[in-house]
Amino acid sequence: MFTVFLRIIKYGFQNFGRNGLLSAATVAVMVIALVSFLSLNLFGHITESAIAAVKDKIDISVYFKTSAAEDDILRVKRSLEGLAEVKQVEYISRDQALAQFQENHKSDQTISQAVSELGENPLSASLNIKAFDPKQYASISDYLKNDSLTALVDKVTYAENQTVIDRLALIVDTVERSGLVLSVVLAVVAGLIIYNTIRLAIYSNREEIGIMRLVGASNAFIRGPYLFTGMLYGVIAAAISIILLAPAVYFFSPYLNVFIPGLGFQEYFITNLGTLILYQLAFGVGIGVVSSYSAMRRYLKI
Repeated sequence: MFTVFLRIIKYGFQNFGRNGLLSAATVAVMVIALVSFLSLNLFGHITESAIAAVKDKIDISVYFKTSAAEDDILRVKRSLEGLAEVKQVEYISRDQALAQFQENHKSDQTISQAVSELGENPLSASLNIKAFDPKQYASISDYLKNDSLTALVDKVTYAENQTVIDRLALIVDTVERSGLVLSVVLAVVAGLIIYNTIRLAIYSNREEIGIMRLVGASNAFIRGPYLFTGMLYGVIAAAISIILLAPAVYFFSPYLNVFIPGLGFQEYFITNLGTLILYQLAFGVGIGVVSSYSAMRRYLKI
């Protein structure tokens, strides 16, 4: 059994080498598909980090009437924290708002003097609300329109931020759908290429296959080398794709880290290198095996 297995591997390498130019072309196209697949995987990490950074900067603010009691505002804060959509609620008192306003305009003497002449704090207390998902801000805004809160709430900034929030939600959905479609297209293209390569290999070896049948070779022995060749395409393409993308990650990482603070692109690649290699092997070998098996069922009649 072990001898048969070794012979299958030997003939698989022979099929690969015998059709050298065709094998090189097949591997080249597989490399393009796998580089695209791995790039899509890495792009997914970049996109997730970028979206997380943008999400962290988006919130809605609730400004209360100056007559609203602090206990009532804190009660609203607790009720918001009880909502499943709400990630975080920050309370900014009137005194904190005034101190922050004065700090931001300390270089403008006109504004500082105008505030001093008022003799009282003109600013409102507020709540800054962050949601788990940008799509959830609409329901939070609807909650704040409750009749029991209208006597306290002066203004909600959701309407001002709605365009940015909706656009971010659209970007998230588009990226996820586009990534799925691209992955499917690449898998189909790579599979068709291997399918045709194995078909041509079977056609060019048809005389040898006929001799094997006459001498009583088993079906597994005849089919095994073609299946192994398909796997070989995937393994070689996976290795080359990792080798090609590693320098690119090293080169672009500093620029991406500046564009998206905290991304850690190179660190992500190194930390997850083992997982990425397994993904590449699974994707490449999987396509190779499925395509080879399909071609054998169609063209290798034994």
